[in-house]
Amino acid sequence: MSIAQGSFKRLAGWLSWAASDRLPVRLGASRATGMSSTPMRLASFDQVLVWVTVALLAWGLVMVYSASIAMPDNPRLSRYSPTHFLVRHAMWLCVSFVTALIAFQIPVSTWEKVAPWLFVASLVLLIAVLIPGIGKVVNGARRWLVLGPFTFQPSELAKFAVLLYASDYMVRKMEVKEHFFRAVAPMGMAVAIVGLLLLAEPDMGAFMVIAVIAMGILFLGGVNARMFFLIAAVLLVAFGLMIAFSEWRRDRIFAYLDPWNEKHALDKGYQLTHSLIAIGRGEIFGVGLGGSVEKLHWLPEAHTDFLLAVIGEEFGLVGVLTVICLFLWITRRMIHIGRQAIALDRVFAGLVAQGVGIWMGFQAFINMGVNLGALPTKGLTLPLMSFGGSAILVNLIAIAVVLRIDIESRQLMQGGRA
Repeated sequence: MSIAQGSFKRLAGWLSWAASDRLPVRLGASRATGMSSTPMRLASFDQVLVWVTVALLAWGLVMVYSASIAMPDNPRLSRYSPTHFLVRHAMWLCVSFVTALIAFQIPVSTWEKVAPWLFVASLVLLIAVLIPGIGKVVNGARRWLVLGPFTFQPSELAKFAVLLYASDYMVRKMEVKEHFFRAVAPMGMAVAIVGLLLLAEPDMGAFMVIAVIAMGILFLGGVNARMFFLIAAVLLVAFGLMIAFSEWRRDRIFAYLDPWNEKHALDKGYQLTHSLIAIGRGEIFGVGLGGSVEKLHWLPEAHTDFLLAVIGEEFGLVGVLTVICLFLWITRRMIHIGRQAIALDRVFAGLVAQGVGIWMGFQAFINMGVNLGALPTKGLTLPLMSFGGSAILVNLIAIAVVLRIDIESRQLMQGGRA
């Protein structure tokens, strides 16, 4: 009897330990157990976010091929093969995937430490691209650095660097965020310097995205509402003056307001009118993959800025709505990951995740608005889908950081260490 009693006591003690130290925790759609700080299993990833990203990348690869396959028929591009852009895009996807895996291994605390230095590095690259002989000029814009067989666009890195720097800055200035000159003005000066360098390229689209990222992080960081709206008003006035004092920007606005006018349809409104024709031809279900006519040298930059127009022509309204829903879901999920991190008192991580959501969502919104004729023409690509190696690279690094934030939050919720 004494042996049975001893066994019963040991069993009761083990059950007590299990109940107190290994309670199940529901995390989203998964059910995880354990309080260990050991590396997380694959089930702990936000797998839907990963698969939606992969779906956008794969669909983008197919559409880049479809939109660029006929480009070598143009005498100016006759030296290229029909698969030239497909191969280069696939190469960038491989490089970006490996780089994103490396970025995922870096703890969020390390990103917080290197944020100011990454911002300085982005400024150096933005200055370097303006130096004759170093920066590459394409269509009158000096935006690219040549790195062997690849070209890199520093403005893409600047988006990510400003995002990290603004998040780190708000954490450091949390105690004085109610004071404009002590908290907001220095951050505003940093963004202004980046903006001046981008406008010198010129790349007003990238400046708009960076300004919105910084504004979003200031708002989420708890800056006084009056200061936030004051900064927003200053930015609106600044962008208005840029347009007012730039003849070609004014022409774009007039072309947007009346793209079918004979004067505009053959000039600044040419891309917009052919984008609308492409989307109109697609109707509900599209003309089928590869069946686009507008990509046959009618719609310029069909594989980059106007990829959505080709999707609309080949997949119709259904395809466009699918792309919109995928980007809405990604944005919503990133905002949720950021809110969860902030709830765990990880303010920097939360601001970064929400900032990436703002970045992806806003840039996709601008690109879609331009393709659909809801916004004036602007040279911004569709994230994760359009041809553009440096954009894909930086986008995947940013998403890898968001996934790292999510997995560290899950570890904390299970009682482990981030």
